[in-house]
Amino acid sequence: MAQKPSIPKGTRDFSPSEVNKRNYIFDLIKKHFQTFGFQPIETPSFENSETLMGKYGDEGDRLIFKILNSGDFLNKVGDDLYAGKDSSAITSKISEKALRYDLTVPFARYVVMHQNEISFPFKRYQIQPVWRADRPQKGRFREFFQCDADVVGSNSLLQEVELVQLYDAVFTDLKLEGVTIKLNNRKILAGIAEVIGERDKLIDFTVALDKLDKIGIEGVSKEMREKGISDTAIEKAAPLFSLTGTNLEQLAILGNLLNESEEGSKGVAELTFIVETLEELGLQSANLKIDVTLARGLNYYTGAIFEVAAPEGVSMGSIGGGGRYDDLTGIFGLKEVSGVGISFGLDRIYLVLEELELFPEAIDQSLQVLCVNFGEKEALASLKLVNLLRKAGIKSDLYPSSAKMQKQMKYANNREVPYVVLIGEQELTNNSFVVKDMVQGGQETYNLDRPEEFFNKL
Repeated sequence: MAQKPSIPKGTRDFSPSEVNKRNYIFDLIKKHFQTFGFQPIETPSFENSETLMGKYGDEGDRLIFKILNSGDFLNKVGDDLYAGKDSSAITSKISEKALRYDLTVPFARYVVMHQNEISFPFKRYQIQPVWRADRPQKGRFREFFQCDADVVGSNSLLQEVELVQLYDAVFTDLKLEGVTIKLNNRKILAGIAEVIGERDKLIDFTVALDKLDKIGIEGVSKEMREKGISDTAIEKAAPLFSLTGTNLEQLAILGNLLNESEEGSKGVAELTFIVETLEELGLQSANLKIDVTLARGLNYYTGAIFEVAAPEGVSMGSIGGGGRYDDLTGIFGLKEVSGVGISFGLDRIYLVLEELELFPEAIDQSLQVLCVNFGEKEALASLKLVNLLRKAGIKSDLYPSSAKMQKQMKYANNREVPYVVLIGEQELTNNSFVVKDMVQGGQETYNLDRPEEFFNKL
């Protein structure tokens, strides 16, 4: 007996309905990417290992899927190395490539390799799958799509303003009103680490701080202590975790607290410009919120950090995020090229739209008209009508065989077809066709020489 097939954990098959809904999100995001002047690129699904490793911190590196070398991949592993059972040392011998973890690092590699062909500032968007060896759970998969928009070659903070506007435009168009766009700056985090006397532990500090909404102040404090951050430092930082007031009022408080840190003060000034500009321009439906605990775990952010939270009442992690990464292309040899970008979490956005029932009702309508097949002559006449319908942009089809009427109508119902066309022997004689309205009930007869009378009603 053949073994029942399965798919790897953290991956999914997608039904026609699910693909239609995903494409709805893709198309809408893509429309706004283009409206904001971004250009599309694509990069390979896998990269050389050295391109990816070391770019996401220790936690990220552990989640990168490695690809075994072709052929006898163990032939470069000596007996001593094999006996040592050091997986890190062995991996470098048996794997030279890896599946991409995100789209930002491959984009940085793309910019470096194609710098002589690019007009800067270069605004690109990219919609492709990525892979992470994470523990699967609701809204988190091992294979998923990212939708990214990035700008490289400009230091202007107007790019950050524009990316917030892009988030706002997309989520407003998706009818997903009330999302919160959280905003912070890595320079502020560095300034906090400096004033509490733990600058050398900035990464440990920010990685722990980023988990505040998940494990609470006690959990964060415990993790910081485990990383060697003193109780005195944690106590100094604690008041920053519960700032209140408007965005500008919070920034004013941060400015006073960080006035002895040049880097921290610069971060406050950058966020103040972004917030003031956005308040002047206005947002359509999103909320903008300063969140000093927002750190994000990636090492390459150097300025503003973004994270988008779903509307209140929806149990879901972030549905978007990003930030400025001034030094990213430098790791590939191209210095002094500033970049900033955001990403849309397609799968989580899908789940939120599903939960809130925000997908259009007609999104699953893959067929508007089905012609019943009564036999060879009738089918030929139906095909002629189908051709005219398709040229008019109407999704239409002919049932492929002259099966029993009951079977054909059941097929139409299963496909949720709103109109069924009947061209039988009598209709051929009368040069007509009958249209059954499967939603409202009833039927009408039309002349085959004037099918537009039916078309115009669709």
